[in-house]
Amino acid sequence: MENNGDEWLALDKLEHVLFCFFISIFVSSIAYLSRFSLLRRWSIWIGSLASIAAGAAKEAGDEIGLWHSAGASAKDAVADLLGVAIAVLVLSVWRWWSRRRSRKIKPDEELEEMV
Repeated sequence: MENNGDEWLALDKLEHVLFCFFISIFVSSIAYLSRFSLLRRWSIWIGSLASIAAGAAKEAGDEIGLWHSAGASAKDAVADLLGVAIAVLVLSVWRWWSRRRSRKIKPDEELEEMV
């Protein structure tokens, strides 16, 4: 079985994971800061879909030869999905933690903590 340089443990796969992770985090954060509750409520999904779309566009570009590449790779797509999954996990834990923390501190207690 020939890999054509498309190894599972390669710098290229790490780049795919990081690229999709940071796109997910960035787009989700922008949606979460929106004044529209619908965007805030679905911000993790919006970030994830934007990241998956960017990864798919990159693979399509690879396949048609826009970049110097061996073509589209299923391994790259898996790395993209891994980056999105890690971002969803990080964002979900962060939101859970921030909600939990905001419930513990009441507004008058917050003033006392600041003094």
